[in-house]
Amino acid sequence: MAAAWIGCIAGLLVVAGTLASVIGTLVVPRRVDSRISRGCEHLVDAIFRTAIPRGTAYETRDRVLAWQAPIALLVRLLVWLMLLAVGYGLVLLPSVRGAARAFSDSGSSLFTLGYAAPSGRASALLEYVAAFTGLVVVGLQVGYLPTLYAAFNRRETEVSLLIARAGSPAWGPEILARTKWGIIDGDARPVLDELFRSWERWAAEVAESHTTYFTLARLRSPQPFSDWLTSLIAVLDAAALHLSLAPSTEPRIGARLALRMGFEALDRIARAMRLPGPDSPDPDAPISVSYEEFCAATAMLRGVGYGIEVSDDVAWPNFRGWRVNYDTTALLLARELDAPPALWTGPRRWPSEPIPPRRPAIRTARGATPRPEPPSA
Repeated sequence: MAAAWIGCIAGLLVVAGTLASVIGTLVVPRRVDSRISRGCEHLVDAIFRTAIPRGTAYETRDRVLAWQAPIALLVRLLVWLMLLAVGYGLVLLPSVRGAARAFSDSGSSLFTLGYAAPSGRASALLEYVAAFTGLVVVGLQVGYLPTLYAAFNRRETEVSLLIARAGSPAWGPEILARTKWGIIDGDARPVLDELFRSWERWAAEVAESHTTYFTLARLRSPQPFSDWLTSLIAVLDAAALHLSLAPSTEPRIGARLALRMGFEALDRIARAMRLPGPDSPDPDAPISVSYEEFCAATAMLRGVGYGIEVSDDVAWPNFRGWRVNYDTTALLLARELDAPPALWTGPRRWPSEPIPPRRPAIRTARGATPRPEPPSA
């Protein structure tokens, strides 16, 4: 009986810890650091990392990794139910005869199978509690999925809209080039201002949802070269380029607000994923974008007539000062999530060559003069 009561106490601790993980992950509207949830994520991630060969092309990796987040959800639910079954089995030890009967009654009650009848009043009460717990956990998980995918759909709407502005995969200089090239003699400032303001709000929503529901960060976009992270990096780079190259031209406030909210969102998500990002970036630290790559991008923007006011030598320190706020964190997230290998987003877990944004074929009306494509960087 002493061993049975020790097992009962251990079972109560297992049940309490598991229920705390369930409630913290599915109910509490803030980031709760659950060891069970984090362990399931790490386990599934390690399995996928081992299963994908090193030389696999990105399109193949993307198709395989699209299964990672849904499988992690199922694994987490399975682990919760298994821990509850073991915990209630240990709790039942003092009230039933034999460990086999205790775990049989626990599984029958938790999964509402009903094949094992209670053997006494104490065991009956505990088995009813176990049955109620099983229903609650499964019900919460089922209710969790619509919330998760609703946030996913809201995120992907803006990402899909950005494809026409930033290419696929997204790249910051491409946003400015396409905006200017598409408008020609019109005023691009309202278009850019609307873009930066909408992505400021988008970044705030993503920061909230992706730190509350960890799985969202690993849910991949329907299109292989479209991704929430590379899209956000592209918008931040576009804002940093505009402020550096055209410091007296609007939209200055919208660009600054988008930058501030953007690197705040990246920092919060990286901290939630326990990535080793810097607490306060050094303004004089080097960045992953080289001066030569920066000059190639500015040459492309000059080719479409973007309103550049300063030389590359003057603009480069300002761009580096903006980029250093999110450079390290963005690259850590891109590597961890194996985002599409877009330009200016660093290396990946598997060797990948940076892919420039793909441009659709230009079609014109019959008899119209075809317009040349914007120059490439």
